[in-house]
Amino acid sequence: MAARAADPAERVTGSGTADGADGPAGRPWRFDTGRLCLDLVATEDPAPGAGPRDEPLAGAGGLRRWLVGAELVPPGTPLPADCPAWVQRFTELRGHLAQVVRAEIEGRPAPAAAALERVNALAVAAPPAVRAVRDAGGALVRTLARAPECAELLAVVARDAVELLTDPAARALLRQCEGESCRRVYVDTSRGSRRRWCSSEVCGNRERVARHRRRAAALART
Repeated sequence: MAARAADPAERVTGSGTADGADGPAGRPWRFDTGRLCLDLVATEDPAPGAGPRDEPLAGAGGLRRWLVGAELVPPGTPLPADCPAWVQRFTELRGHLAQVVRAEIEGRPAPAAAALERVNALAVAAPPAVRAVRDAGGALVRTLARAPECAELLAVVARDAVELLTDPAARALLRQCEGESCRRVYVDTSRGSRRRWCSSEVCGNRERVARHRRRAAALART
């Protein structure tokens, strides 16, 4: 299965979320980083009020909904995505990806060498087999030939990371969100590469609100 194109507007609604893909605590998963592998890294953000050990992908079908929202599997695909083993393998890949990508952004790739080797190892597996079928309206659509294995889905995400990291032009556009306490990374495809936040509606809006409050507080003191 091919990875998604690096277009932050692709499959994103006005709120920057994938349709029908609920994340932790009922929040919609966001798919606005521009790359599939970075969308997985973004799932490390905890839900509001969650404890430090609460895993966003675990419980209540969190991973299953992320897989559907990321278009790794069609809705209704039979898979044991609530299985702790699947969640563990995806969170392990997420950790490796986060190390490698942030090391690239910070210009210190050496400490992430072991994580990069793990990503490479996961990328070796074949992706899920696909086939073309007719939908109810007669149009050809892509579906999976059989229920996918966990290693096959991991391979799609890992390969996307390999493609991103080995493309000098795309790699040069990697950015860390400037939002306070936000650790999201994304590919900046904006005109002039001036994108500062993972989402203008989320972190950008928080910054604008904080700026307004600072101005109001300063005026109140004068």
